[in-house]
Amino acid sequence: MKKISFIVVLLFLTFSFVNAKPKTIYIQPLGDVKQEYLDYIKTSVKKFYGYDCVIKSKLNLITDVLAGSGTRYEAGKILKKYNSKENVLLITEKDITHRKSNDIPEWGVFGLGFRPGKTCVISTFRLKKNVSKAKFLERLNKVALHEIGHNLGLDHCTNDKECMMTSASGTIKQVDREKIWFCSKCWNQIR
Repeated sequence: MKKISFIVVLLFLTFSFVNAKPKTIYIQPLGDVKQEYLDYIKTSVKKFYGYDCVIKSKLNLITDVLAGSGTRYEAGKILKKYNSKENVLLITEKDITHRKSNDIPEWGVFGLGFRPGKTCVISTFRLKKNVSKAKFLERLNKVALHEIGHNLGLDHCTNDKECMMTSASGTIKQVDREKIWFCSKCWNQIR
């Protein structure tokens, strides 16, 4: 009886594994985004999470997602407008903001993601100021992986300051302090 049960479980697991569809993340450029950045994120997501990535054709940013100042784009409006049943990482080179409070209606952010959810947005704008190309790409990688982490259900980490899920709290210094790594607490939550 034990042998039959073992064989049934083994067949079930084999069938489930063979028929399991790998998760795909769609990378959606908003406005002009350098192809090099899109390719870099695609490779990074595949390497870190093991997910397939597909780069979509660019969509133009339009005024309905502008923040109140009319000079930057509201990340929350972008997420609502482009919310999808697919896993989507939106990327723009324009500055994005988030309404932090009534007193701070436009707080500049690196990215924003639904938690849990399927849609997140990142911006290169605040990541590339006064740094080498290598440092910029490292920041871009961390922010993209961080926002996908929110989509997977992770909150900001308070366990380890070097974990990518630590809140940047509006400072690039925190992004630079983090490793391209999740602490064991965060990894265990998404496994």
